[in-house]
Amino acid sequence: MGFLANIARRFKNAAYTAAGAGRRTKSWYAPALSPNTALTADLSKLINRSRAAIRNDPWASSGLEKLVSNVIGRGITPKSLVDNDALREQLQSLFLEWSDESDADGLLSFTGQQSLITRSMFEGGECFVRFRPRRPEDGLSVPLQLQVVESEFVPISYNETLDNGHVIKAGIEFNKLGKRVAYYMHREHPAEFAFDSTKLVRVKAENVLHIFEALRPGQLRGQPLLTQVLVRLYHLDKFDDATLLRQEIANLFTGFIKKPSPEQEPIDPLTGKPFEYGDNGIPMVAMEPGTMQELAPGEEVEFNNPPGTAADYPNFMRQQLMAIAAGIGLPFELLSGDMAGVSDRALRLILNEFRRRIQQIQHNQIIFQFCRPVWNRWLDMAVLNGSINIPDYANKQRAFRRVKWIAHGWPYMHPVQDMQAQKMAVRSGFKSRSEVVSEQGYDSEQIDAEISADNRRSDELELKYDSDARDLETEPTLNLKEKDDNDES
Repeated sequence: MGFLANIARRFKNAAYTAAGAGRRTKSWYAPALSPNTALTADLSKLINRSRAAIRNDPWASSGLEKLVSNVIGRGITPKSLVDNDALREQLQSLFLEWSDESDADGLLSFTGQQSLITRSMFEGGECFVRFRPRRPEDGLSVPLQLQVVESEFVPISYNETLDNGHVIKAGIEFNKLGKRVAYYMHREHPAEFAFDSTKLVRVKAENVLHIFEALRPGQLRGQPLLTQVLVRLYHLDKFDDATLLRQEIANLFTGFIKKPSPEQEPIDPLTGKPFEYGDNGIPMVAMEPGTMQELAPGEEVEFNNPPGTAADYPNFMRQQLMAIAAGIGLPFELLSGDMAGVSDRALRLILNEFRRRIQQIQHNQIIFQFCRPVWNRWLDMAVLNGSINIPDYANKQRAFRRVKWIAHGWPYMHPVQDMQAQKMAVRSGFKSRSEVVSEQGYDSEQIDAEISADNRRSDELELKYDSDARDLETEPTLNLKEKDDNDES
């Protein structure tokens, strides 16, 4: 045993270089923190700095807007999967009507709330949504609305052990099994003028949705998206602003006048009158770019040569923006708008990788944490209120709750080539036509109904269009290999 202990001590610092305590790693600060102790200490400051960066920094604001628009687009919409066609159509119609009434504040539609929730999640690391049941006399199609509240409404510093054995951690109450049973919320935002921190409301967990991305197992609260790049954004903005200010000040001076003798009274070369001095004793000279003045005998002009930006300034800014883009999960080309040197094939690879990340957020946060429970609660309220009649709903809830959420579609990179590939996949049995339609963000049943209506109207009016494929026996096909070679060239 002693031999093994000696060997362990001998090689303790040599097993992993990154775990060593030598000169290069001596100043490396890496504390042992749980996912919640780290956030409990710093989350409020991270949120405040994240919001400040988004308010004032154009790169932070632009990056956030692009991520939200890609995650939500025109909205993520449901398609009921119940077998009864008539009931499915009623559900779709009723939910579409309720979507315009879903916001408790009366400002947004259901898809608009999706954008607000996604933005809040990125900006503050998380977002809370409260179910707000309404009275039948309120006149809603389904007596239910959603209230979106920011992260600060649930105090992260509120920790307590209750008499019933429940524990409150970071404003969330857990039972003895570790299940969330309630959230403690302020009645108003803590930054309001007349805020009272003692007025906390206990809201049952079944009436609250907590939307955030857990980065570690057991994590209770969310982390702002800009956490890794906040310091870089702050200093880059200061550097860029200082460079701009230096150029602005330097370019105000066209030239400097040299006088042969300091004994005579200083004369303003622009007005010919004695200088006017400010409170600090410095003469005030009115300047306009490009102005020249006739000089007195013996006076000379020395023209100003303002410093230019450093030669590597564009490359420096590009490198910093690349790091910022990587930190927030957005392609540099989308953040900066700089497509120089990016080929068509490289751009496709970049966008495909980016879209995988977007789909991950769509399914794990927006659909699973928000859309899915909203559909279930909405359907329960619709049945209880009599807005829709579903016999034996209590015994067959799972069957009636089946729904497919359809996100917005991605535009084709090569419309003809990509459409031909989709057609081949459908004809080969690798993909259904409904799936192709869903990938474009549409409902196949709605498209079928529209096509049927178009065909009936065309028949009644004796019209013929290329879009009517009923009479087409053959159609030209595209040689994908040839098209690919043409793109290569």
